[in-house]
Amino acid sequence: MHCPKATPDFPAWSGDFADHSRRLRRCAQASLHQFECLCRDWIPHARLVQELDEDHSRTRHWPLLRTFWTFLWQVSQAGASCRDAVCAAIALGPLKGAQLVPSEKTGPYCVARAKLPLERLELIHRDIVRDAEDQVPRRNLWLGRRVHAVDGTCLDMPDTAANQKAYPQQNVQKPGCGFPILRLLAFFSLATGMITHWATGTWYQHELSLLPGLLPWLSAGDVLLGDRGFGNYPVLVQCVQRKIDAVFRANTASRRVDFRKGRHLGHHDRLVTWRKGKVRPVYLTDEEWQALPDELPLRLVKVSVHDPGMRTRSVTLVTTLLDPLKYPPRELAKLYLRRWLMELSFRHLKTTLQMDHLSCRTPEMVERELRMHLLVHNLARRMALEAVGRHGGDLERISFAGTLALMHAYGEALLRARSRSKRQDLLDEFYRRLAAQQVPLRPGRREPRAVKRRPKPYPLLTCHRHSYREIPHRNRYRATPSTPKSKGLK
Repeated sequence: MHCPKATPDFPAWSGDFADHSRRLRRCAQASLHQFECLCRDWIPHARLVQELDEDHSRTRHWPLLRTFWTFLWQVSQAGASCRDAVCAAIALGPLKGAQLVPSEKTGPYCVARAKLPLERLELIHRDIVRDAEDQVPRRNLWLGRRVHAVDGTCLDMPDTAANQKAYPQQNVQKPGCGFPILRLLAFFSLATGMITHWATGTWYQHELSLLPGLLPWLSAGDVLLGDRGFGNYPVLVQCVQRKIDAVFRANTASRRVDFRKGRHLGHHDRLVTWRKGKVRPVYLTDEEWQALPDELPLRLVKVSVHDPGMRTRSVTLVTTLLDPLKYPPRELAKLYLRRWLMELSFRHLKTTLQMDHLSCRTPEMVERELRMHLLVHNLARRMALEAVGRHGGDLERISFAGTLALMHAYGEALLRARSRSKRQDLLDEFYRRLAAQQVPLRPGRREPRAVKRRPKPYPLLTCHRHSYREIPHRNRYRATPSTPKSKGLK
């Protein structure tokens, strides 16, 4: 077969064909990561092809494809440093016969990581979520409806000037004593187990102020599930206006719930009318507050929770699902209990992947690191969904930590496989073992929010580190500029 540049049939296109073939060869040489052997069905090469006139366009030690997969591996290995990621890429070079093996310095990798295009990462995320939604079996839906749980959390990051400017710390902390805080609000799909959409803000932004930017991503007919922080009048009105049904826990602190009023639908089941309050919330502008209707028909349901270990035995739900026959209280109670999956998803991200403490020192890299954490989470859940589709099982019980362990083990095995049939056998075994990674049911197990291991008896940093003065060999005492110095302390 002749080279495209020497083909006489299309002389006008020969240059373009040659450029495209060179880009494909560069991508093939840079494909050195074991994760690609597992995720190539959901992250195709087309999303990571090098462009001619953008970053990563030249043949470098860290092209786009190698940088992406190395960064993904680094995030999946909780606590891995940039040096660990570079060493992993160097170790895989001779195995795949790469012509350009990166050097041991971490600087080029960090520079290439900072040039990862955010729009590419966004497209990859959307492709994975869309593919999973298309493959969801009907049994995973709740009464034929797609349910998205909403919740928020906070993350911190290194205390740099750039991060402090973008995500300032709490104002009650002295400079140098706190960390920049990022507020994250996300949608979680109960059918796929993925984080579908998210929004970020600062510590001083309310979660409800971030919610209007996420609601357009939901489709008409979806159900939004949330805790008492979202069970207020403005959020319910926004859901109704977008033809989205809502199931929230009623916020009894801001609005009194009286089951003696309203239309009787059943035991502790009332059809009521909520009216707009007199005080405008701080997260709404005057125009948005005036645009809200004066009243809204809703349904109040008081359900009992019988799961051992739960902190509450009964909850009061407010919902826009007004039909008591189609949506009985028993089904609403089961649905609200599944909201705990959103809390477990954040636990996977913040504890298993150690996303609670981001490591990047600039806001731009913080955004990339956050996206890569969410991408690792969604890839793991996508593989769990594929395993359930092939071998059956319960998607909600598949271990997230076990999924990551199998991804690392079988990804390396696939990279060393010599034939296509051997790789296919390894893939089949991977999904079979993944479907068997079922977390055991522990109906009576209690998990209190308490720490058994005692922390080190170090003093607290109550002022800037440049002003802090400590007493040597005495961790129980401290001397700061606001306290008198100990005798003999210079």
